[in-house]
Amino acid sequence: LGGHSDLLAGLVAGGAAPLEAVRRARRIFGAIADPQTAWLLERSLKTLPLRAERQAETALTLARRLEADPRVRAVSHPGLASHPDHARAADLARQSGGDGGLGLVAFRARSATAARELAAGVRRFSHAPSLGGVESLLCLPAFTSHALLTPAERAAEGIGPDLVRLSVGLEDAEDLWADLDQALGPA
Repeated sequence: LGGHSDLLAGLVAGGAAPLEAVRRARRIFGAIADPQTAWLLERSLKTLPLRAERQAETALTLARRLEADPRVRAVSHPGLASHPDHARAADLARQSGGDGGLGLVAFRARSATAARELAAGVRRFSHAPSLGGVESLLCLPAFTSHALLTPAERAAEGIGPDLVRLSVGLEDAEDLWADLDQALGPA
């Protein structure tokens, strides 16, 4: 929600019984953001719809190009007709009055080596396992966000060393595509 990678805050919602553990932990750890964090979040919420729309539009553009690229084995984005949950995502978007956009794209490089070379070759994407910032990020989940899982657990979740995840920021889609294109190497 903050979008600027400058705060940490959250919300927990649910029924009374499941939230009892959260209530107990809150007594120990606290539950109220400090004034600066609250101000940063409030400031950022004002631009959330604009940021989310731009990120989703750019992510879908990149997903479509990656899906058509022979240097990529598979692409996962619910805005693509090839995604198994595409119809459900479109239905949820209609119900919510949004466009169903999502600023994340996952894809499989030709190999684990190709994924590592891509990660090393990008210049406009920063390397980080975070999500939703104004800057575009690239990570290899098998070595970052999911590194603590066993190889079997990662495999069960479809997370291999060839998997690349993009969290698309606010940069120009053409600039981001040019970066991915050059880093993917020859066809």
